Amino acid sequence: MKLQLLGAGCGRLGTLAGLGRSGAGALALPGCLLYTRTGSAPHLTHDTLREVRGVPGVAQLPLPALAEIHDVLEEYKEGAAKFIGMPDAVLYCSLHDPVSPCPSGYNTNKTVSLWGSSGRMELTASKFMDIQRAIQPDWFQCISDGDTISGDIGRNRAKKSVDRSLSLLDVCLQLQEKSPELQGSVMFGAIEGGDILEERLRSARETAKRSVGGFLLDGFQGCAMAMETKLKLIASVTAELPEDKPRIIHGVGKPDEVLECIERGVDIFESYFPFQVTERGCALVFSYDCPPDQEAAVVLTQNGAQDLEKNGAEENQDEISKADPEMTPFEICLKDKRYQDDFGPLLEGCTCYCCQRHTCAYVHHLLVTNELLAGVLLMMHNFQHYFGFFSAIRDALRDNKMAQLKDLVFRQALQGPVNVKLSQ
Repeated sequence: MKLQLLGAGCGRLGTLAGLGRSGAGALALPGCLLYTRTGSAPHLTHDTLREVRGVPGVAQLPLPALAEIHDVLEEYKEGAAKFIGMPDAVLYCSLHDPVSPCPSGYNTNKTVSLWGSSGRMELTASKFMDIQRAIQPDWFQCISDGDTISGDIGRNRAKKSVDRSLSLLDVCLQLQEKSPELQGSVMFGAIEGGDILEERLRSARETAKRSVGGFLLDGFQGCAMAMETKLKLIASVTAELPEDKPRIIHGVGKPDEVLECIERGVDIFESYFPFQVTERGCALVFSYDCPPDQEAAVVLTQNGAQDLEKNGAEENQDEISKADPEMTPFEICLKDKRYQDDFGPLLEGCTCYCCQRHTCAYVHHLLVTNELLAGVLLMMHNFQHYFGFFSAIRDALRDNKMAQLKDLVFRQALQGPVNVKLSQ
């Protein structure tokens, strides 16, 4: 694996080359991972996933589901990639599923707890590495004590998370050296420390001394930590890390937050956010054309005006946001009655499978009748739109237009979680 940086002004533009066992894989940076559940993109088969443009070259496999079938993979002996029908994929095994929050208070000095469909699983470093040998991932997050997300931890707990994580990392590195199955795998060391700057910096410096292939900025999931604090910690941590190794962050998915983290030196993100939007019955519609041409600007403006006119009432928008407080200003809710007679695409100008073949009214019908096809179509649209967002980020960095893109996205973020197609 080789990181080639083309520039590092408002973000680290470049490519991760030489990925996978064959060395033929690559991932453009800044970029995101393909979020999967037990190796399958949510709602999609491998065939329908091929209809999505811009799918990242690295797929994320959360460990809990795989740990539950560890015995099967161990007996299979050929690794998870072939087992799930993706033999040529580059796989990154993360410790937790970003969509499923973990209960707090179950880690010890020697063990870390995972939570799957069968409940709690306690893993030692040795057990963790046994599972990784069965999975045979291309990348994997080292086991660590990241139970510092609650927002009310003290300095002692933050210090303990760093000490435990470094101790686990040392054991895992020793075990990897002795494991033939993992000689081609890249271990990512986790940067822990909660919201205590000194501990974050200690974790970054000590982890950078170890022979890891990359770094994971952990513990930034959820809303417990203020965004200002998160960004300050991220900027301080990345400044301590070597430039020639990739940085992944977990738990950051909203477009405005992604841009903030990219400016502070983060390379790789998860793509669980489109899945969460799909599960709400929503579609991503935020604009990232920077700057859009005049014709596109007119279409987007008219689109937003028409949607506001359809139901006209701000009260209705308030009702939607109250009904689903998780909704973001980057999406529209297709469950809303205003879309039952909307025979236009989810997003004007979108080239995804759903927008090219179906209408808002049809997706609305699928949602209110609980048809499984609703999730399929929304997932295809949301994935493609989100992957296109990262392509736009790379173009903006290349063309020195990051400030314009950030301004465009942030103006949409300030509109609030209203159920309309966003205009610029």
